[in-house]
Amino acid sequence: MRSNKQGENCFFVHESAYIDDPCEIGAGTKIWHFSHILPNVIIGSNCSFGQNVVVGPNVKVGNNCKVQNNVSLYTGVELEDGVFCGPSCVFTNVNNPRAEINRKSEFRSTLVKKGTTIGANATIVCGHTIGEYAFIAAGAVITQDVKPYALMAGVPACQIGWMSEEGGKLDDDLVCPLSGQQYRLNNENQLQKET
Repeated sequence: MRSNKQGENCFFVHESAYIDDPCEIGAGTKIWHFSHILPNVIIGSNCSFGQNVVVGPNVKVGNNCKVQNNVSLYTGVELEDGVFCGPSCVFTNVNNPRAEINRKSEFRSTLVKKGTTIGANATIVCGHTIGEYAFIAAGAVITQDVKPYALMAGVPACQIGWMSEEGGKLDDDLVCPLSGQQYRLNNENQLQKET
């Protein structure tokens, strides 16, 4: 096991993991067994990357993200702060791949906004934005943009409800069962916290 100490920036890298140069990795981040961070990746502070994770190249990951075992974050994927990627969830970056045709010029971006949870074995088809605090159920396949706080499930995924910032499923009263926080729907059918 090894850790990098550069002034205040101290992060942990398991001895079986590979980190390519150049990369930026924030303080408190942990990179576990058999993971590979490719060049030009920027990772924030206090993140956790489980076993067999591949990141990059040119991927940006915010602070306080958790990327569980067997996840690959390919070029075009960006995670904002506090994103959870469940075990073996999948991100694509080309809509029509072929083994014998180079389509690197056709990579499409995927933005996963703050606080989102992506369940185990979910698939995120490239070219979409997942809104803040959305919750993608295990095994769901995302083929469209996702509203903030939306609970998405199915193949292809559709919205089946709303989730709070704490991860509580909201009933018709739109009150978080975990925190008591009240939410409301605005005129565009977007969920917002009551202040």
